[in-house]
Amino acid sequence: MAPFSKARAALAALREDLAGDVFAPGDPGYDDARTVFNAMIDRRPAVIAQCADETDVVRSVCFARDLDLRIAVRGGGHSVAGMALNDNGLVIDLRRMHGVMVDPAARTARVGGGATMSHLDRATEPHRLATTGGRASTTGVGGFVLGGGSGWLDRTFGLAVDNLLGVDLVTADGHTVHADTEENPDLFWALHGGGGNFGVATALTLRLHELPAFAVALLLYRPEHGPEVIRVYREVVETGPREASGGVLYLTAPPEEFVPGHLVGGLTCAVLLTYAGTEEDMRKVAQPLLAMPHEAEIVGAMPYADVQCMIDDPPGMRNYWSAEYLTGLPDELVDVFATRAWSMPVPTGTQHVLFPLGGAIPEGPAHYPVPYRDSPWVVHPFGVWEDPEDDDRCKRWVRDVRADVRPWSTGDVYLNFVGDEGADRVVAGLGVDNYRRLTAVKTEYDPDNVFRYNHNIPPA
Repeated sequence: MAPFSKARAALAALREDLAGDVFAPGDPGYDDARTVFNAMIDRRPAVIAQCADETDVVRSVCFARDLDLRIAVRGGGHSVAGMALNDNGLVIDLRRMHGVMVDPAARTARVGGGATMSHLDRATEPHRLATTGGRASTTGVGGFVLGGGSGWLDRTFGLAVDNLLGVDLVTADGHTVHADTEENPDLFWALHGGGGNFGVATALTLRLHELPAFAVALLLYRPEHGPEVIRVYREVVETGPREASGGVLYLTAPPEEFVPGHLVGGLTCAVLLTYAGTEEDMRKVAQPLLAMPHEAEIVGAMPYADVQCMIDDPPGMRNYWSAEYLTGLPDELVDVFATRAWSMPVPTGTQHVLFPLGGAIPEGPAHYPVPYRDSPWVVHPFGVWEDPEDDDRCKRWVRDVRADVRPWSTGDVYLNFVGDEGADRVVAGLGVDNYRRLTAVKTEYDPDNVFRYNHNIPPA
């Protein structure tokens, strides 16, 4: 740590030099600036630099290196493990850098490092274009894409990382680099799943696809019908076109207008069938689900950007998530999954989720460090609650889900779905052979492990 007088002078200079804002403890706005999505995270950085542009990021990195401060990077989204903050270090906050420039002729979008899915989807929507995004409008684009990227459109357009065309990065020594297939190709490969280990991503260029229509069927069933519902949904997706996706989930029925009063506040089984096409085609695919007795439904065409907002996880809640990628979804596993729903913490915001993969996902580039792309299904226990008194039971339930399904687990994991679960899970999210190569790239670009507040790949 630098002497106090040097640190004070450096902070004053940073306040003067940055186009964005700088917050330190005691400043008005500091507590708001350090508040993150997950209410379980309460950390007090020494400095928060809300950067307005790439030059601000460079200056902030150099400021931290000069004072020997650890750096955390805050994109636009969630970071369930709280990796966007640290104690007594610098936070580089990119949320002002949320611009999106769409080139409809080239079918590309250049996205600022602090953009959320809402920024991206609303910018591409007028052009009837889209790319694979997270399953919530509040997901941050940068962390989502660099971590792999699974969402409603992945069965149709592939993982988000398969649509990554280029990245602008500020490295640990304060230099700017660009990575794509021609320029710094090893770094570009590492950014396909390696997350924020190699620098601060100030902009990403993404491939877009035509999406002239989108439709959904959201159906609510009594929870005791869950096993049958899951089996029918499994058949619908596995035999249907790759335009069909979505998920099956147990949840606490919310007090929404379309939800019958007798369901509100209790355990409910839901199906969300998403369809990258017309309502007419979606209804044909969804017919077996629509034919089953259900309590409520929303069925019809809906803009993709609006669908992205349907299950937004509200800020200020306590969050603990995990996932297991599966070798398949046999009947025995369906029953195990459905049985575990009955011990789910209710009423809370917790969700017990099965997502389908397949379609275009396993057809993507096999050499990227995303070892889970061949899994056909994933279980995603999504713990969300408000009362700190519920911490133990909610986290225990998430771990119980993982234990239940482990006999069918591939051992791989999508790191964006999990918090800090140890070094072995990081390796599982990248692949053993990939991890060795990623370590070499990390050693080249960040030998001092400056960027360690992530699913970390320590340098050699």
